[in-house]
Order: sequence, then C-alpha cells, then structure tokens
Amino acid sequence: VQLQASGGGLVQAGGSLRLSCAASGGTFSSYGMGWFRQAPGKEREFVAVISWNGGSTFYADSVKGRFTISRDNAKNTVALQMNDLNPEDTAVYYCAADTYGVVDLPESAKESEYDYWGQGTLVTVSS
Repeated sequence: VQLQASGGGLVQAGGSLRLSCAASGGTFSSYGMGWFRQAPGKEREFVAVISWNGGSTFYADSVKGRFTISRDNAKNTVALQMNDLNPEDTAVYYCAADTYGVVDLPESAKESEYDYWGQGTLVTVSS
C-alpha cells in the first residue's frame, strides 16, 4: 500500500487548508485511515481517524471542532479539512492506514496501530 499526502502549504492564522491522501494498492475501502502530525522538535501526535466506511471518526482535543476527516472509497482518498488554523498547527502531516479498519480507542490514536504511512506534507501557519 502506498499513501501520498498532499495539500500542505503556507497559510495565515485563521485560514483553512484541505489535505488529501491518495492510496494505491491494497484494499483501501477496508482500512481505517488516520492523520498524524509532527511539529518541529516534537514527537508525532495523533490528529484524527476515520473508520473503513466513514461511519466513525475521532479527533484529538486540540483539533476538535476545527478539523474534519472524510473519505471517498470510490476514489481511494481520505481528506482532512482544517479550519481556523493557528500557529500551533504548524507541522508535517502524515496519513496512515490501519488494516483493522474499525475505530477502536485508544489504539486508533496510537502510531503503533497503523500499518502503512505516507511521506508527509508540510503545513505552516503564520501569525
């Protein structure tokens, strides 16, 4: 399975960005999909996860109400709509695939749960 994240860039505080992750190989429609991020000098952290059919989602408290995860199984893509961005959201954002498929907390928020990772896309939010 190969994952390709895109959509990062430079945005002012209060702005929006939409990240996309395209999957190839494997059976995307059966995977749970997550987004993680790693800010400069910090460890990678969980952002959001969506179940195989889009029926379940879960967000980190830091992004709840501002970010929305969605997926299109017909196009093998998962998206992260990010609104009301602030400088603390500056990070490299990674998409990841969990072959288990179901949102099962707390495991779905852990890096170790995910089997495949994309290369990351940089989001920079200026103040």
